[in-house]
Amino acid sequence: MSESNNNVTYDCQYHVVWCPKYRRGVLVSGADRRLKAIIREVCAERKARLIEMEVMPDHVHLLVAVDPQYGVHRLVKAIKGRSSRLLRQEFPWCRTRLPSLWTNAYYVATVGGAPLSVIKRYIENQKHV
Repeated sequence: MSESNNNVTYDCQYHVVWCPKYRRGVLVSGADRRLKAIIREVCAERKARLIEMEVMPDHVHLLVAVDPQYGVHRLVKAIKGRSSRLLRQEFPWCRTRLPSLWTNAYYVATVGGAPLSVIKRYIENQKHV
Protein backbone atom coordinates (compact mmCIF):
# COMPACT_ATOMS: atom_id res chain seq x y z
CA MET A 1 0.00 0.00 0.00
CA SER A 2 1.78 3.13 -1.22
CA GLU A 3 1.50 6.38 0.66
CA SER A 4 2.64 9.86 -0.32
CA ASN A 5 3.46 13.34 0.84
CA ASN A 6 4.07 16.44 -1.32
CA ASN A 7 7.39 15.10 -2.66
CA VAL A 8 7.52 11.32 -2.39
CA THR A 9 5.37 8.29 -3.03
CA TYR A 10 6.63 5.51 -0.78
CA ASP A 11 5.98 2.06 0.58
CA CYS A 12 8.39 1.72 3.52
CA GLN A 13 7.60 -0.71 6.32
CA TYR A 14 10.01 -1.49 9.11
CA HIS A 15 10.27 -4.19 11.76
CA VAL A 16 11.70 -2.49 14.85
CA VAL A 17 12.76 -4.17 18.11
CA TRP A 18 14.20 -2.62 21.27
CA CYS A 19 14.71 -3.58 24.91
CA PRO A 20 14.72 -2.02 28.35
CA LYS A 21 18.16 -1.41 29.81
CA TYR A 22 19.82 -4.68 30.89
CA ARG A 23 16.88 -6.46 29.21
CA ARG A 24 14.98 -6.20 32.49
CA GLY A 25 11.41 -7.53 32.42
CA VAL A 26 9.75 -4.28 33.52
CA LEU A 27 7.03 -4.03 30.86
CA VAL A 28 4.40 -5.74 33.02
CA SER A 29 1.43 -4.97 35.29
CA GLY A 30 -0.06 -2.19 33.20
CA ALA A 31 3.21 -0.72 31.90
CA ASP A 32 2.77 -2.86 28.79
CA ARG A 33 -0.72 -1.47 28.08
CA ARG A 34 0.40 2.09 28.76
CA LEU A 35 3.38 1.67 26.44
CA LYS A 36 1.06 0.48 23.65
CA ALA A 37 -1.09 3.60 24.12
CA ILE A 38 1.99 5.86 24.00
CA ILE A 39 3.25 4.15 20.84
CA ARG A 40 -0.16 4.63 19.19
CA GLU A 41 -0.17 8.33 20.15
CA VAL A 42 3.32 9.02 18.83
CA CYS A 43 2.68 7.13 15.58
CA ALA A 44 -0.54 9.08 15.00
CA GLU A 45 1.19 12.41 15.70
CA ARG A 46 4.09 11.57 13.37
CA LYS A 47 1.77 10.20 10.66
CA ALA A 48 3.36 6.75 10.86
CA ARG A 49 1.06 3.82 10.18
CA LEU A 50 1.25 1.28 13.00
CA ILE A 51 0.65 -2.08 11.35
CA GLU A 52 1.36 -4.43 14.25
CA MET A 53 2.78 -4.16 17.76
CA GLU A 54 3.62 -6.50 20.62
CA VAL A 55 5.09 -5.67 24.00
CA MET A 56 6.86 -8.45 25.89
CA PRO A 57 8.17 -8.00 29.45
CA ASP A 58 11.72 -7.45 28.17
CA HIS A 59 11.35 -6.18 24.59
CA VAL A 60 9.08 -4.43 22.08
CA HIS A 61 8.25 -5.34 18.46
CA LEU A 62 6.74 -2.87 15.99
CA LEU A 63 5.78 -3.21 12.36
CA VAL A 64 5.37 0.35 11.18
CA ALA A 65 5.19 2.29 7.91
CA VAL A 66 7.13 5.57 8.03
CA ASP A 67 7.59 8.44 5.59
CA PRO A 68 11.25 8.14 4.47
CA GLN A 69 11.64 11.92 4.69
CA TYR A 70 10.75 11.72 8.38
CA GLY A 71 12.73 8.53 8.97
CA VAL A 72 12.40 5.48 11.15
CA HIS A 73 15.19 6.72 13.46
CA ARG A 74 13.28 9.88 14.36
CA LEU A 75 10.12 7.86 14.99
CA VAL A 76 11.90 5.39 17.30
CA LYS A 77 13.63 8.25 19.11
CA ALA A 78 10.28 10.00 19.67
CA ILE A 79 8.61 6.81 20.94
CA LYS A 80 11.48 5.87 23.25
CA GLY A 81 11.84 9.41 24.59
CA ARG A 82 8.19 9.96 25.45
CA SER A 83 7.60 6.44 26.75
CA SER A 84 10.69 6.54 28.96
CA ARG A 85 9.60 9.78 30.58
CA LEU A 86 5.96 8.76 31.09
CA LEU A 87 6.51 5.14 32.14
CA ARG A 88 9.19 6.14 34.66
CA GLN A 89 6.77 8.72 36.13
CA GLU A 90 3.81 6.33 36.28
CA PHE A 91 5.43 2.99 37.20
CA PRO A 92 8.01 3.09 40.01
CA TRP A 93 9.66 -0.21 39.04
CA CYS A 94 10.66 1.36 35.71
CA ARG A 95 13.03 3.71 37.54
CA THR A 96 14.17 2.00 40.74
CA ARG A 97 16.42 -0.63 39.12
CA LEU A 98 17.32 1.23 35.92
CA PRO A 99 19.40 4.36 35.24
CA SER A 100 17.30 4.87 32.07
CA LEU A 101 14.40 2.83 30.74
CA TRP A 102 15.68 1.96 27.25
CA THR A 103 19.00 0.92 25.78
CA ASN A 104 20.34 3.31 23.13
CA ALA A 105 20.33 0.51 20.57
CA TYR A 106 17.52 -0.99 18.54
CA TYR A 107 17.09 -3.39 15.63
CA VAL A 108 15.43 -2.29 12.39
CA ALA A 109 14.84 -4.13 9.11
CA THR A 110 12.83 -3.23 6.06
CA VAL A 111 10.04 -5.61 5.15
CA GLY A 112 7.84 -6.23 2.15
CA GLY A 113 8.39 -5.49 -1.49
CA ALA A 114 10.22 -7.60 -4.03
CA PRO A 115 13.11 -9.85 -3.00
CA LEU A 116 16.57 -8.28 -3.28
CA SER A 117 17.55 -10.60 -6.13
CA VAL A 118 14.57 -9.43 -8.23
CA ILE A 119 15.34 -5.75 -7.66
CA LYS A 120 19.03 -6.30 -8.43
CA ARG A 121 18.17 -8.06 -11.70
CA TYR A 122 15.68 -5.28 -12.58
CA ILE A 123 18.35 -2.59 -12.11
CA GLU A 124 20.97 -4.62 -14.00
CA ASN A 125 18.60 -5.00 -16.98
CA GLN A 126 17.60 -1.31 -17.25
CA LYS A 127 20.07 -0.57 -20.07
CA HIS A 128 18.70 -3.49 -22.09
CA VAL A 129 15.06 -2.33 -22.01
